[in-house]
Amino acid sequence: MVIQLPRLTNSFRDHFNVDQAYLQRKISLEIHKSPRFVNALDDSELARKIVHQWEEASSEVRKAYKQFLSAIVELIDDEVRSEEFHKVANTVYDLFGSVEEEGDDVKRGFADKKKELHKHLGYSVHDVNIQKAASLAQRLFTMQLNDQEASVFPENEVDGSGHNMTEFGSEFIFHEPTRFEVDVPNEDGFFLEDETSTSNHNGWYENYDPTLNQSSVGRGSMSLRWLRDVCGQIVQKGGSQLSGDELAMALCQLLHSDKFGDEIADDLLDLVGDSAFQTIEDLLKHRKELVDGIHHGMLMLRSEKLGSNIQLKMPSYSTQVTIQTKSDKQIDKLRRKEENRHRRGTEQGIEHELSATSFSSLLVASEKKSPFDDLIGSGQGPQSLSVSALPQGTVRKYNKGYEEVRIPPTPTSQMKPGKKLIEIHQLDDFAQTAFRGYKSLNRIQSRIFQAAYHTNENILIGQHFKDGYLHKDEFKIVYVAPMKALASEVTSTFSHRLAPLNLCVRELTGDMQLTKKEIEETQMIVTTPEKWDGITRKSSDMSLSMLVKLLIIDEVHLLNDDRGAVIEALVARTLRQVESRQSMIRIVGLSATLPNYKEVAHFLRVNPGTGLFFFDSSYRPVPLSQQYIGISEPNFVARNLLLNEICYNKVVESLKQGYQTMVFVHSRKDTGKTAKTLIERPRRMDEMNLFENDTHPQFELIKRDVHKSTNREVVENFKFGIGIHHAGMLRTDKNLTERLFADGLLKVLICTATLAWGVNLPAHTVVIKIFGRAGRPQFDKSGEGIIITSHDKLAYYLRLLTSQLPIESQFINSLKDNLNAEVVLGTVTNVKEACAWLGYTYLFIRMKSNPLAYGIGWDEVIADPSLMSKQRSLVTDAACSLDKAKMMRFDEKSGNFYCAELGRISSHYYIQFSSVEIYNEMLHRHMNDSEVINMVAHSSEFETIMVREEEQEELERLARTSCPIEVKGGPSNKHGKISILIQLYISRTSIDSFSLISDKAYISTSLARIMRALFEICLGRGWCEMTSFMLKYCKAVEHQIWPHLRPFRQFMSDKELSAEILRKLEEQGADLYRLQEMGEKDIGLLIHDPQKGKMVKQYREYFPGIQLCATVSPITRSVLKVDLLISPNFDWKDRYHGASLRWWILVEDTENDHICHSESFTLTKQSRRGESQKISFTVPIFGPHPPQYIIRALSDSWLQAEAFHTISFHNLALPEAYMLHTELLDLRPLPVTSLGNKSYEDLYKFSHFNPIQIQTFHVLYHTDNNVLLGAPTGSGKTVSAELAMLHLFNTQPDMKVIYIAPLKAIVQERMNDWKKRLVSQLGKRMVEMTGDFTPDMMALQSADIIISTPENGMVGLMILDEIHLLGADRGPVLEVIVSRMRYISSQTERAVRFVGLSTALANARDLADWLGVGDVGLFNFKPSVRPVPLEVRIQGYPGKFYCPRMNSMNKPAYAAICTHSPAKPVLIFVSSRRQTRLTALDLIQFAASDGYSMQFLNMPEVALQMVLSQLTDQNLKHTLQFGIELHHAGLNEKDRTLVQELFANNRIQVLVCTSTLAWGVNLPAHLVIIKGTEYYDGKAKRYVDFPITDILQMMGRAGRPQYDQHGRAVILVHEPKKNFYKKFLYEPFPVESNLRAQLHDHINAEIVSGTICHKEDAVHYLTWTYLFRRLVVNPAYYGLGDTDTKTLNSYLSSLVQNTFEDLEDSGCITMVENNVEPSMLASIASQYYLSYRTVSMFGSNIGADTSLEVFLHILSAASEYDELPVRHNEEIHNEALSGKLPLPVNKHRLNDPHVKANLLLQAHFSQLEMPISDYVTDLKSVLDQSIRIIQAMIDICSNSGWLSSTITCIHLLQMVMQGLWFKRDSSLWMLPSMTFELLNSCNNRGISDIQGLLDLPKATLHAFLDKLHASQLYQDLQHFPCVQVRLNIQKSSKEKSPMLNIKLEKTNYRRTTSRAFTPRFPKVKEEAWWLVLGNASTSELYALKRVSFSDRLITCMVLPSEPISLQGMKLILVSDCYLGFEQEHSLEGLL
Repeated sequence: MVIQLPRLTNSFRDHFNVDQAYLQRKISLEIHKSPRFVNALDDSELARKIVHQWEEASSEVRKAYKQFLSAIVELIDDEVRSEEFHKVANTVYDLFGSVEEEGDDVKRGFADKKKELHKHLGYSVHDVNIQKAASLAQRLFTMQLNDQEASVFPENEVDGSGHNMTEFGSEFIFHEPTRFEVDVPNEDGFFLEDETSTSNHNGWYENYDPTLNQSSVGRGSMSLRWLRDVCGQIVQKGGSQLSGDELAMALCQLLHSDKFGDEIADDLLDLVGDSAFQTIEDLLKHRKELVDGIHHGMLMLRSEKLGSNIQLKMPSYSTQVTIQTKSDKQIDKLRRKEENRHRRGTEQGIEHELSATSFSSLLVASEKKSPFDDLIGSGQGPQSLSVSALPQGTVRKYNKGYEEVRIPPTPTSQMKPGKKLIEIHQLDDFAQTAFRGYKSLNRIQSRIFQAAYHTNENILIGQHFKDGYLHKDEFKIVYVAPMKALASEVTSTFSHRLAPLNLCVRELTGDMQLTKKEIEETQMIVTTPEKWDGITRKSSDMSLSMLVKLLIIDEVHLLNDDRGAVIEALVARTLRQVESRQSMIRIVGLSATLPNYKEVAHFLRVNPGTGLFFFDSSYRPVPLSQQYIGISEPNFVARNLLLNEICYNKVVESLKQGYQTMVFVHSRKDTGKTAKTLIERPRRMDEMNLFENDTHPQFELIKRDVHKSTNREVVENFKFGIGIHHAGMLRTDKNLTERLFADGLLKVLICTATLAWGVNLPAHTVVIKIFGRAGRPQFDKSGEGIIITSHDKLAYYLRLLTSQLPIESQFINSLKDNLNAEVVLGTVTNVKEACAWLGYTYLFIRMKSNPLAYGIGWDEVIADPSLMSKQRSLVTDAACSLDKAKMMRFDEKSGNFYCAELGRISSHYYIQFSSVEIYNEMLHRHMNDSEVINMVAHSSEFETIMVREEEQEELERLARTSCPIEVKGGPSNKHGKISILIQLYISRTSIDSFSLISDKAYISTSLARIMRALFEICLGRGWCEMTSFMLKYCKAVEHQIWPHLRPFRQFMSDKELSAEILRKLEEQGADLYRLQEMGEKDIGLLIHDPQKGKMVKQYREYFPGIQLCATVSPITRSVLKVDLLISPNFDWKDRYHGASLRWWILVEDTENDHICHSESFTLTKQSRRGESQKISFTVPIFGPHPPQYIIRALSDSWLQAEAFHTISFHNLALPEAYMLHTELLDLRPLPVTSLGNKSYEDLYKFSHFNPIQIQTFHVLYHTDNNVLLGAPTGSGKTVSAELAMLHLFNTQPDMKVIYIAPLKAIVQERMNDWKKRLVSQLGKRMVEMTGDFTPDMMALQSADIIISTPENGMVGLMILDEIHLLGADRGPVLEVIVSRMRYISSQTERAVRFVGLSTALANARDLADWLGVGDVGLFNFKPSVRPVPLEVRIQGYPGKFYCPRMNSMNKPAYAAICTHSPAKPVLIFVSSRRQTRLTALDLIQFAASDGYSMQFLNMPEVALQMVLSQLTDQNLKHTLQFGIELHHAGLNEKDRTLVQELFANNRIQVLVCTSTLAWGVNLPAHLVIIKGTEYYDGKAKRYVDFPITDILQMMGRAGRPQYDQHGRAVILVHEPKKNFYKKFLYEPFPVESNLRAQLHDHINAEIVSGTICHKEDAVHYLTWTYLFRRLVVNPAYYGLGDTDTKTLNSYLSSLVQNTFEDLEDSGCITMVENNVEPSMLASIASQYYLSYRTVSMFGSNIGADTSLEVFLHILSAASEYDELPVRHNEEIHNEALSGKLPLPVNKHRLNDPHVKANLLLQAHFSQLEMPISDYVTDLKSVLDQSIRIIQAMIDICSNSGWLSSTITCIHLLQMVMQGLWFKRDSSLWMLPSMTFELLNSCNNRGISDIQGLLDLPKATLHAFLDKLHASQLYQDLQHFPCVQVRLNIQKSSKEKSPMLNIKLEKTNYRRTTSRAFTPRFPKVKEEAWWLVLGNASTSELYALKRVSFSDRLITCMVLPSEPISLQGMKLILVSDCYLGFEQEHSLEGLL
């Protein structure tokens, strides 16, 4: 009870201290500021729901709350998840959380509540636990009541001085205005039962305005509001002890009682006191008005309660958002509990309802409008729209045989006072351009202008046709029109309107397809519902739907139509997208008059207060009179005659008044029949003059045009002024008819209903069916609509057209199809989500309003008012049907849905559920043409096709003459007719009958997609024969050519290749292969036209063809690896081939009719120009082995364009089955003290080794045996390797350890780990050798541990990590290192110990033999042997396209987190940096839609803000706020480190990363999700699979030994690959050698080092490799037939010979017989680790005067850039980048990695900002590689003696270091503080380089610069060296050549470092200098020397020994990193 506080007056006020109030306010705010992150229990939503004002709750209340939660934990025994826990706690508190009176009623109440609780839980619990929870709930409730009362009368805080500390005004309760209030829905999706104060009868919010009293019942002066005011005065005067509201409610109950006035007078006197006699008199006098107000209020409250009880949870959109504070909600909740307590057990009746209702809610309800009070725009006077009766003035006449009802026109209502039309000049300038020629908007446009133009409100506009609604909008717009014809009209209209704004409007329908580029260029898309549904249900088109900001749905009233279900699906999908994506999409609905428009508005989420507009007939621009004629004549013939007579009379009646008439009929045939009738009657009755049009001035002119028409009926009817119009006519005839009618040459137009939609052609009078076109605004002041029907339908049409027949939903009929579409799209994954989705449909709204219409009995409604059970039942039934049809998998136990391939196909190709059922029944592995066409004819898509008697003769004739395939059922059968029409369509046969033409056109719209669907179904089932067969028919339908005809018919569109030539070719039997072999002349003779021979030959060259070549390598006995080489052999022409051609690659086991592998391959125009394309895949081999597999390539679009290649198994040697695994022994735990060394023991934080380490401990720590340890990732293999290291330190402390890992990331991880332990704790020295860091020889010699590749030295132990990567791209390097070390070790006495670490291996024995590992050192544990057991789940997802498939995996990934790891760390591996971002954003959206957006964040707000301030990556900053991190190579080092720390410390729960993280950083998690197993290979230009080793490594990160009992891995894969991963994740591949691919470079290195001098040396060298071991075991993998010695020797010999020949051709070696000598190029390739192809290219392209531009092209063409990734669509960025750069690149090869390298280097020199972050990382890689490549080029130039080229190449190196152009940019830009102003100042003083600035005295520098700039510049100059050069020549003696002595000295002593200042180069660089000795005049180079020094250096160079003059000879000092630092010193004066 709220007690009214006395008003404050001056007498209550004390002296007010402003300063004190300010300080107190500050303290108060700090106290009330609730921290974002507190204890998880305290900060939960649950606490806020149960405890009012939780943040301010007292400690006693908090303690009681915690005790209550403890009781709940005991109650449910802690076996339910967090979400369920919340629900149980809420339920218990709602049931028991109120103070109960004691007694029997309470006991009965407790029993009822207990039963309800058991029902909610689903199981029973102990009474003791329930009683405990109930008592604590009551205690908590009571304490809150006390707190609530205390808050009403707060005790004023008093400070020490006795002053009141409460802030003045702070105790005032502020109530927000109603428009800012929202009713927040509860968890289950329904509005709270009693929160009805803000909703009307439909559950929608109305704006309450006190001035609207007069519109309520009880609206007079004596209303309930008057009663409240009177009661307030009485209470104020002390006349009553009750509060004002309590007194008013008591008076209401008294006035409403059955007592008479005299009887209640005494009771009134008792209530109001003696002083209120006048009030009692007024109450009795106006008792009826007040009681009416009470009745109306109670009626409104009841309707609201019904609406709110069954109202589904919906989001608020656009501006219809209001806010209700937590305190308001809590007070409402407490009030409701009190009301519920008082209401329990009372009898039903309005008296008791009154007692349970607060007066304030009754008052508000009484002032609300009735449902139909707010019809906007209802006309005035007696003619206005009546809901329940026909309008006044309606005349009903009964004639013989028919009844006629005439409804007079509703006059156009006048503008209301103060209302005026919106003038066009009031619009914005840009909007005015769309209304050229208009002065103002019309009335409807003006009425909706404010809402449409100035807000983002969803809008529903209900009215008749003819008025425009939409105005220009700047966003992409989709206009959904119900028919193609209307879409065409709308497109034309809007194109004209929006043309001044340069906005593009295009039609996208079945007839008008748009390319991707056209869609991007279009701002407004006009489409049909089915087309837009088809687009939005494909995840591949999500990008388009995401761009839509405005969705206009025309003719919304078609919800009542069969196609209405599509509109419902579209709206539901759009609304859910808005909610889940938090994106604004405005919905505008346009409709005819709707009776239940509020329900449609509810469906569209329209705010009824601001977005709903309803216009009745008074708003028609032309008033419409209506006539309804119901024919009651029972005789069929007589009825038809009467129908024609009435129709004629009405037409004549209109013509006599001088008006045109349109007659709508039901079919095309009826147009002609009706025309004949209308011509015959006036002839008989001599009234032809009414119809004739020969008086028209243009009659003779037009007559000639009409006679040109081929349509006989059009010509004949024109003479009589009558026209016909239907869809079967030619477009030209339809246009002619429309023009004739518009010009008045036709008096009567007889047409079908399509004209009403498609063409805006109004007439004064419309007869028969449709009224929308009646009345022409430009010409008529009235219109007339007449409908003639049967008498039994008369009442129906009267109800329909007087707005009394509500429109119903048709959604239930297509529920299965639409549910399947949502499952495929990924928006619905279980029954709960499906129920929520169904709640967005119009079906659900109408089910609640009219349940009987949907088969729901009243008993069901009473039992389940919310209809949740019915909703669930509908969803479950549909899901079961889909599961039975194999369209999805439905797990009834969990309620989960899983998409199936068949469901995806039916959704994407828009195939109906019933059709899929037919295909499931009729589709078989072997079918002929007739059976396939018959099956297609049975499709549900064609069920509307009818068999007509008049068509039979023509169908029979066509079946005989034009159908090459047998027709099952014959023409009299419906399916037979469809079969005939399908064949006629393919045959392109002409048809006479209009109905057949129409039916054929209708069939053709669906035929292509049905055929495509059937093809994919057969492909999915793996049927060879049927897949090829269906693909042929797909192409046959698309080209309209039978598959058996000659393929040249596909060029029929070309006029050059005439039908005559085609006929001759076919007669001669000239197939493709024959024409290929024939010459031009032979072809000319064949077709008897020698001149055409060349043309035919050219067309043969255009015909697509490819050649296949396959290499097969057995991996195991059951898996083959296939490398397929695809070579196109045709001439590309864009006209025929477009930008790309798609091919299907099928691997067929023809013997078993099974497709083993299928994939699509896209051949582009660019790839056609280049080399053959290679694709690799694996196929299974099933036993017994078939004789062969056939690889077949089929064109997706060209008939008979195919190729095949046979794989024979006859001579294929398969490897032996082997699987050697070490059993894990059950050994006693081994403590770390077993090491026997305290310092060693301190290295480890654990106390005992794990089982694998125990089993290997003795061999590793106590012996010198070589060891191979194969165990799963996460098994502690690194510790095992450390045991071998510790053994070496114990036994041979002077020996070195070499640790080799294949990836830099692994090396870095080892470095970081061992620095902390081995280096700091054991005092060992360690160096790293990778591409990033190269130590000097001194560091190598002093190191104990060398990480990476070693020089030969004192090596005692070599640890080979991840040795299973031997078969990967970088495996050959590892193989060569080990082979070389083993070879060297065998040649010397010093043995090297090898320890190999690997995952579980299939062929461990081969690897062990190669490493020299015996049985004692071989440990190969099973993949399942892990310290933390791993549960793996593999889930398959259909979908051909990669990006949509990845998108569909996001929701399952989120579900996996919630299910398997709701509170533990999660790693999600994705393929690319872009995918990290997209995945993280989707996870955030899913979490937000679940109401737990911060669930992954485990850190306080302050810490979070501090972390965010340190990050630089914007995407990471955004996702981190929600507890999701990103990790990829594009992040800088600082961001990456921070991410790793946060995840390792459990601050962030989810880490989304690329696959590289699996190798680099040891960050284990409880759950690992691998989202997709493919990545984009830039070189292959396609998506390829990750190696199995990568997948195993990612899985290995699951499970944390210290925390988890088990780990979990969820692998989301492409559905076809699911079985492959199931097999090989537990049965690993054997490791094969990849050395052959890189043999040339390694042989070259060995030749340079002297290891190989002869061919025999090379063969001997190969025997030490792993390649040799595998040749013997799996010869077929390497192309060998058998393994006998002769074959092996021959193979190795030819391998060496071919390698030598290639090296010799490249200029790297010279061969004399079998001896080899390295050349200079070979030495350079070996020294700089370059490919032999790179140095060969250098030798061919570098010359004496090579320019800088050429050098740049040579650099970017190096083979080292072959692997530079060119990702999907990056050629677009490359094209944009090339336009900004100075040097041109090949525009045709923008997707080439070398072109990209060139662009990146130029962008680096130009200091351009990179288009995407990936390019930053790519540039870093390019620059990293470029240094050694340029240095190799410098060596080649200097060895050739080319001075100019050498200097130019050094300049290129300087450009790379500084990121500047040589000469184009001033070298002064190397200074960070340089500006254009400063540069001009320096240039004006003749200073052009830094050397010039360094030479200036400091005082001079300050003289021409201000103090700040001079200081900055001086500071920058300290980064650069100032080198002084001194030279002298030491004369030659007889033995020695003359020497040039050189002394270099740095003169700027302030500079203390020799580190180069290269801020734009990504790595640390030491300064180095080139000493170049040459003659500039002759451009000869004599000597080159590279030096580096810190302070000074003395060196010498040998001068040429030949007697060469020193004239022109110079020594040039050139920096390798600074531009403009060259010093030239002449040697002439030194002698």
